[in-house]
Amino acid sequence: MLRILLFSLLTISSGVFGSSLELVSDDDLLNHIKNENFVVALFTKKDCDACENMENELIQVREDLVDSLSAWVVKVVNSQLLRLYSPNKEPALVYFRNGNPLLYDGPLDGEEILRTFIDNQKPIVKELTDETFEHLTQASSGATTGDWFIMFYSADCIECQRMGARWEAVGSKIKQRVNVARMNKHTTGASTARRFNVFEVPEFIFFRQGKMYRYQIPKYDVNSFVSFARDWYRNARIEKVPVPQSPFDDFTQMIANALRENPWIMKLGSITIGVVVIVSVASKLRRKAEVPQKKAK
Repeated sequence: MLRILLFSLLTISSGVFGSSLELVSDDDLLNHIKNENFVVALFTKKDCDACENMENELIQVREDLVDSLSAWVVKVVNSQLLRLYSPNKEPALVYFRNGNPLLYDGPLDGEEILRTFIDNQKPIVKELTDETFEHLTQASSGATTGDWFIMFYSADCIECQRMGARWEAVGSKIKQRVNVARMNKHTTGASTARRFNVFEVPEFIFFRQGKMYRYQIPKYDVNSFVSFARDWYRNARIEKVPVPQSPFDDFTQMIANALRENPWIMKLGSITIGVVVIVSVASKLRRKAEVPQKKAK
């Protein structure tokens, strides 16, 4: 009798918890992201058929996600966090690996979701610096390490922060043929950014066989980036990759960039020079005017 009762309770529990994903608040989600290795979060909203369809697909592979990754599989409704990871509205599916987000951008298919998450348990996007860029990319010598697609970003750029999950998604789709990376324009990648005349962020440059192609398409969705890296780059203007700059050339470029980004410096300099010239001319005229008076005496 006791065994039958326990079985009944387990059956009821399975039915309850199997019918929907665990609902968590934004604070709960942040806590999971901070403390768990793997978290799968479905961002959803009420009265949304597309959201329900995605949740049903996720429910079908939830057990596999738990068994394979020991992942927490949860959903959040009308979350304020969504805009940090996706440019679109609900539904959105984000996979956190030790806090590093990857936006799922594939078909509505549970098996494809499972495969994508299992295949990308570690972050794909590499962090390059001025010290490692040339050694790892071989950009100016013909890119013997393969093609590279690099995002230049800065810590104070909101759009750059929102690109993180999408850029990981781009990396997951093309990692077999293209290295995907990022560089901080203002700190560890400042010299490299000056070398390639990167002024605004985010900026994306594709490097292939000693040539570089700037991504200048006003669409920052995953498919557009993937298409560009696969073949659309051929439609962009070709630039030869410049050789690494000498310390003097880099310093000169840094000054030029500072003047370009802060035009008030140039104006202030012009005003200062103008004042100096006026004072100098006035001083000479005064001395000339004093000379004849001395001779007359």
